[in-house]
Amino acid sequence: MRKTIIAAGLVALALASVPAFAAAAQEPVSAEYKIGAKDLLEISILGVPEINKLVVRVSEEGRITLPMLGQVDVGNLSKFEVEKKLTQLAGEKIVVKPQVTVHILEYLSRRVSVVGAVEKPGPFELLGRQTVLSVLSAAGGLTRDAGEEIIIIRQLAAGDSTAIRVPIEGLFVKGDPKLNIVLEPGDVINVPVDKVVAIYVFGQVKNPGALQVKRSNLPTLTQAIAQAGGFTDRANRKRVSIRRKDASGKEFEVNVSVRDILKGKIKDIPLLENDTVYVPESLF
Repeated sequence: MRKTIIAAGLVALALASVPAFAAAAQEPVSAEYKIGAKDLLEISILGVPEINKLVVRVSEEGRITLPMLGQVDVGNLSKFEVEKKLTQLAGEKIVVKPQVTVHILEYLSRRVSVVGAVEKPGPFELLGRQTVLSVLSAAGGLTRDAGEEIIIIRQLAAGDSTAIRVPIEGLFVKGDPKLNIVLEPGDVINVPVDKVVAIYVFGQVKNPGALQVKRSNLPTLTQAIAQAGGFTDRANRKRVSIRRKDASGKEFEVNVSVRDILKGKIKDIPLLENDTVYVPESLF
């Protein structure tokens, strides 16, 4: 139940944050943004029809190819640095005192990917400084089947990768600012799915039936009985049975005194997926 509340709270928080993120995304990108491979540029040189709102894609080597100018290195340059460079080249080869404008249409060299248990998985552009929270907001927040942590897969300079694990409870419930990691281009934000499974509670409980619980947060015997509404007045608390299957699929049964658990004489029993708890009726 606690995990469901956390996930629901995350969805509400994320959706509330989306407008602010969208507004930030519409603002002009800092002039310090460095153009990289696969970015899409629109280039115009006043009075040169061949280069009027010409759309070009930056190559993997950081180059673009323009009519009359040929290949031009633009990788790791800002928009204004590219304009200055093209102004110089066009002045030498095409027209006197050229007026050059450059617009960045797509920032593909600064993207992250969000996958897993989010409402809108996919690639997202890093326009300015973005963190885990802001990008998850843009992805619509977590779904109810999200697990207990977020995994950020990051490429290292040597070609290796590392996994940064962020606990959801620490980030969203405790609000630990150190967990709101600043993202880098190429990061993959994975929110693993935590499957919902069933635990069955029958017999002398107030709400018998199937309990829908997260696989990562399976209840103990006493917790499952509490979630089923607790014992009825006629329950035999000394001989509660747990029925489960072993690795070969053979069913077996364990009898437990919940009264002894509550008195602290024995430990509570962790339940497993598809366990069936049966509370018999007391004869007295």
